[in-house]
Amino acid sequence: MTELGDVIAALDARYDPALAESWDAVGLVCGDRAEPVRRVLFAVDPTAAVVDEVIASGADLLVTHHPLFLTPVHGVPADDPKGRLVHRLVRAGAGLFVAHTNADRAPGTGVNAALADVLGLTGAVPLEPAAAVPGAGLGRVGELTEPLSLRDFAALAARVLPATAGGVRVAGDPGRTIRRVAVCGGSGGSLLPAAAAAGADVLLTSDLKHHPVSDALEGDGPALCDVAHFASEWPWLPVAAEALRNDLGGGVEVSVSGLRTDPWSHAVGRTADVAGTAAAHG
Repeated sequence: MTELGDVIAALDARYDPALAESWDAVGLVCGDRAEPVRRVLFAVDPTAAVVDEVIASGADLLVTHHPLFLTPVHGVPADDPKGRLVHRLVRAGAGLFVAHTNADRAPGTGVNAALADVLGLTGAVPLEPAAAVPGAGLGRVGELTEPLSLRDFAALAARVLPATAGGVRVAGDPGRTIRRVAVCGGSGGSLLPAAAAAGADVLLTSDLKHHPVSDALEGDGPALCDVAHFASEWPWLPVAAEALRNDLGGGVEVSVSGLRTDPWSHAVGRTADVAGTAAAHG
């Protein structure tokens, strides 16, 4: 019998809590370490729909990348949306475990390593190495096996990442040659200077803002690809699930949620390539 404590030990060995940011909330949210675990479900977000999936599948543990609580709470009443999720999980006998910025920085089977791998990068290393752990750190930078235009690289990203309403937004000359690629799962705009210093031709990340992108295009740094936050972190799920399955010797059933938890559901008025003067309105 595999206990929840055994599963947590395996997850902590892969995603050392010491790698997490000081402001982060990682680890066990609810659950009894002595209870048996037969099924584990991985998801990016602990949403109500994902909890529905946990209960319907009979999973004993939900592992998510994003925390349910990032700020201190003084109670989890059932009439609060997040408190309701805790109550539903507890009633179903299911635990919740979070691996967030520690999974971002983790070597081998971490979020950024998985993103680099799904894009086919070779020789990928951290953009911002962690001092204490070899191979750990934020972001990754590596080489494509063959050069692509920026347009074709964006198309590659759209093919290998989950489809979302926002798709892949591109800043830069679509014909620019891309050889060296920097990536950061989640909100990685702060790594733009590191990507430039690493000689990247493009930085692929999420949640980029207007002014930093506009300023970046005035210089000679990397082009930019902005993808959905959810999409950039999803490649970690099957990697982490397979790693846990192997670490537990196959004694626990491990699966990945099939739900898209990207909050954006629809987009209108998109144009594939936009340049020059904006059309007049009114």
